[in-house]
Amino acid sequence: MPLKRVAVFVATTWELKAVQAGFPAGAKRQIEGTSVWVCPAGSREYWIVRTGMGLENAKQAAVRVLAHQPFCLAVSTGFACALIAVKVGTLLTGYDVVLARRQGTEVSPTVAVPGDEREAVVKLVKDEESSAHIGRFVSTDRVVGRAAEKQQLAKVADAIGLDMESAALAAEAQRAQVPFVIVRTASDLLDEDLPLDFNLFLRPTGWLKGVAAILGHPSSIMGLRRLHCQSRVAATTLTTFFQRYAAAISARDARGIVPADKGS
Repeated sequence: MPLKRVAVFVATTWELKAVQAGFPAGAKRQIEGTSVWVCPAGSREYWIVRTGMGLENAKQAAVRVLAHQPFCLAVSTGFACALIAVKVGTLLTGYDVVLARRQGTEVSPTVAVPGDEREAVVKLVKDEESSAHIGRFVSTDRVVGRAAEKQQLAKVADAIGLDMESAALAAEAQRAQVPFVIVRTASDLLDEDLPLDFNLFLRPTGWLKGVAAILGHPSSIMGLRRLHCQSRVAATTLTTFFQRYAAAISARDARGIVPADKGS
C-alpha cells in the first residue's frame, strides 16, 4: 500500500502538544525554517506543522510544507472562538472558510477544497457531534476579543468558528490541490469577552505593553486563569479526536478502503 501523508497545521506550542499526544511519537524536521514533527502510523505519515500565529505565518508554513511532499489531506487545527452557542471544548469542523475584511463588515469568497479524505474526517465527527457543529469558519488578521465583535462576525460570515490561520491554509491547499478540512475546539465562547487585548502580544514590541496592561488591570488575571482552564479543556478534546482519527483511518486503510485523492 503506498504511503500517504497528512499535513496537520497548528499555530502555537500548546496546540502542538495537544495534537502530538493524539499520534504515535514522531521525529522533528526543519523545512526551510518551519518545524515539522513526522509521526508514522500504519501506511500513513502525519506531518504536524507549527506555523506560528496569524495569516502570514500560516501561509508561509503551508507554502513550504505542501511543496515539499505530496499530501492526501491538509488539516487546520488548534483552538478557536465559537461563533455558535456551545460549551468550552466542543469540536467544531469546517468545510469551508472565508476571510473577514474591513473590521469584520465584509468577507471574502469562500474557499473549499473537497475530497474523500476530507469526507472521512467529517464522517468521523458526525458520528460523535451535532451536525450544527459542522459548517463555515471565518479567519481574521487580529485577535477578536469583544463579544459584540464575535456576534457581528457570526452574522456577517454565517460562520460557526473563528480563527487566525485557516483562510491562509485553505488558499494554499487549494493551490496545491490538497483536500482541506478544519477541526478545532472551542476555547473561548461567543458571548464572553477576552480578559485583555491579546493583539498587543502579536507586535514585536508589544510584550511590554501587554504586561503593563495586565499589571494595570489586576482583574484581568482572573480572566486569564479562566482562559487557561478553558484551553486545557479544549486541548483534551483535540488529543482525543486525533487519537480516534488515527485509529479509525489505520483500521480503514488496513481493510483496503483507500480513497484516491488528487493530493495522494
